[in-house]
Amino acid sequence: MGLRETKKQQTRTAIADAALGLFLEHGFDRVTVAEVARQAGVSTNTAFNYFPAKEDLFFDRQAEAEDHLAALVRDRAPGTCPVEAVRDGLLTALRQNEPMLGLHPGAVRFLRVVHDSPALRAREREIGEHAEAALAVALAEHPSPATPGDDTDPLASTLLAGAVAGTYRAVLGEIRRRVMSGEPAARVRAAVAPAALRAFDRLCLGLHAETAGKHP
Repeated sequence: MGLRETKKQQTRTAIADAALGLFLEHGFDRVTVAEVARQAGVSTNTAFNYFPAKEDLFFDRQAEAEDHLAALVRDRAPGTCPVEAVRDGLLTALRQNEPMLGLHPGAVRFLRVVHDSPALRAREREIGEHAEAALAVALAEHPSPATPGDDTDPLASTLLAGAVAGTYRAVLGEIRRRVMSGEPAARVRAAVAPAALRAFDRLCLGLHAETAGKHP
């Protein structure tokens, strides 16, 4: 990365860090982009150049979140079931306490900001929709070895993506509910991991059934 790109990345990080600090302290809806810019030491126009919408300041890793499930499917080992790839990615994230799951210290404050802002809840739904659409594309382009004909059908890929992404979102929602109720992270992880394993295994079983659900 050249000096110019490094400097741009540093500026972007400084703006995002300033925004998060203000949002956590005051709430998303009470903070303006101009206040974020002042805190970061840049102009308001500069802030908008890096983050076109205020919600982008909060979800500054939106593109990564939207591509996460699709990337798990695209990058899985040859012959691996796509449902298993998503399942294993989630279980690994739980074991490693990935920040995106909301189990790290301080996550409650972040989740509370989202909960209290209709704009952020709407953006979160949008991120989920984009992630599901990207997953459908990945499933069509990288089909399961057990049912390649079905997976390359756009409708089949769309429906499978809905089931997989919906299960994934349900797991994240359960984690959020438990964390916000004050449940310790270790207990949340111990309860959620086996339930997620069972849910994804049921999806995988249905995907690989040789005759179940197939009609002439």
